[in-house]
Amino acid sequence: MASSERKIVHVDMDAFYASVEQRDRPELRGLPVVVAWTGPRSVVCAASYEARRFGVHSAMSAARARRLCPQAVCVPPDFERYRAVSRQVRGIFARHTDLIEPLSLDEAYLDVTVNKQGLASATEVAQVIRAQIRAETGLTASAGVAPNKFLAKIASDWNKPDGLFVIKPSRVQAFLLDLPVRKVPGVGKVMQARLLELGIHTVGELRQHAAAELELHFGRYGYRLYELARGIDERAVEPDLAVRQVSAETTFEIDLRLDQLDETLRRLSAKAWEQARRKGVAGRTVVLKLKTDRFRSLTRSHTQPQPVATPQELAELALGMRERVTLPPYTLYRLAGVGLSNFAGMDEAQRQPDMFA
Repeated sequence: MASSERKIVHVDMDAFYASVEQRDRPELRGLPVVVAWTGPRSVVCAASYEARRFGVHSAMSAARARRLCPQAVCVPPDFERYRAVSRQVRGIFARHTDLIEPLSLDEAYLDVTVNKQGLASATEVAQVIRAQIRAETGLTASAGVAPNKFLAKIASDWNKPDGLFVIKPSRVQAFLLDLPVRKVPGVGKVMQARLLELGIHTVGELRQHAAAELELHFGRYGYRLYELARGIDERAVEPDLAVRQVSAETTFEIDLRLDQLDETLRRLSAKAWEQARRKGVAGRTVVLKLKTDRFRSLTRSHTQPQPVATPQELAELALGMRERVTLPPYTLYRLAGVGLSNFAGMDEAQRQPDMFA
């Protein structure tokens, strides 16, 4: 089925972990809540909208969050409760469609091209789902409705929190015209800077560049940019898509030596750990990815008997694998990444006594 014929809803719970804490502890309502472990190297799992106003966000170090918002109330995460609420929300989705692709505990794609309740439109389906989530969980969700996954995900973030935004097929091209390129999935700060060097600020400007030119600058992702600039995304909603790996990587603005990557690898480890947490998995295999200034790619991996228990352990394992890189110490690197794979269920990892150390 062509994407123009699909009706896709992306549902994203609003500040999920923090909202669950505020729901269950009325004294936290209206306060800047940060869900994080204690400890000097802890990372933020979630922040309430009151805390986000101070610049606090997930995967940030808890120490920095405290500096940005000294009055924040820090709460340790309770993933068993979050998973229970996630299952409840998933049950609501299942009343409307069997085509559900979870991205994490708090967001999912739904294909409602045909819906079980016989509702007249995808917009009505999204409205009913949001109302049912509010009535049955006491939480709010934002939703985006569009002809494909790319646009639906952008739309769900348009009127957050507790919002709904619809991109009709007839309005796709007009919507994309002035959309900042930073809104395109995969365009991070480094990619955005490279696009700006080409004079590309908006998707409309991106659309003026040929596929071959974009591939010359950005490799395979260049053709993906060419398609997205035209609103093309033929990916189907894939129910029960197994999570095989989570990872985070960054391309440096200035090439760095291996011994200069400590802070970067800790930050990437925090991001990869947060992805694993959100997806409810724990990995036994840690992967370190590097790319030199001459575009030579290297990977090193380490597998252990038990799943990695903390973000700090993940960071230390990633840092330790640098010793297995045999290139000269003066070698410069343009990219680094940290990944987790070989998953066990999160419940198995939580049985370890130092899980929240």
